Amino acid sequence: MNALLLAAGLGTRLRPITDTIPKCLVPIHGQPLLGIWVRRLISAGIGQLVVNTHYLSDQVAAYLDDIPDGDRIYLFHETQLLGTGGTLLATREALGQGPVMVVHADNFSTMDIGGFIEQHRQRPAGTIMTMALFETDDPQSCGIVVTDEHGVVHEFHEKVANPPGNLANAAVYIIEPEVIDLCAALNKAVVDLSTEIIPDLIGRIYTYKIDGYHRDIGSPAALDQVHLDISASDLDALLWEQK
Repeated sequence: MNALLLAAGLGTRLRPITDTIPKCLVPIHGQPLLGIWVRRLISAGIGQLVVNTHYLSDQVAAYLDDIPDGDRIYLFHETQLLGTGGTLLATREALGQGPVMVVHADNFSTMDIGGFIEQHRQRPAGTIMTMALFETDDPQSCGIVVTDEHGVVHEFHEKVANPPGNLANAAVYIIEPEVIDLCAALNKAVVDLSTEIIPDLIGRIYTYKIDGYHRDIGSPAALDQVHLDISASDLDALLWEQK
């Protein structure tokens, strides 16, 4: 399995931190978010990693040039942001013909990546995506998911005032090639996966509940909270896990 790491965002909610550093390189106890994901994905057995860039792309490229296993990383620069679906389309050849893990590199997560992959392999017939879920402390700001008794999504509520629960989309997916086919069928370059594809996949998305810590580093307060919740020793132990 190969993976797409989304690292092109502007990080406007993290300003002024992101005035001089791309959001994907914001550090947790000195370790850039992107580097944490790269190390954990490789440890979990992921093959090639495709990383898209846009904002302060030279910094991202320079960072990846200096890390171990950098030869397994394919950089794709977007002069115009293409959206998650658009990036999947543009990098389809590099991602290969099999299932693809899609990760927003500005999240911090202790999720069991191997367990996530295994969950996807055991997905029910007819499902073409597995979505990682987490329990959020701010459900109004997330996409809230309701599943059936088999763990298949049958309701999705994107940032509504009174969501029916706190089980949220973690923005980490494993998708089958059919999902990229659906992106291609829209016949345009810019495609937003969460608003243009996922709503039409209700009943075809399996889920994996993260047993651990997960947070979108979407604001300075969120970044501070991760540093309070996760110690440097916790992070070190996470990065030294054996696959």
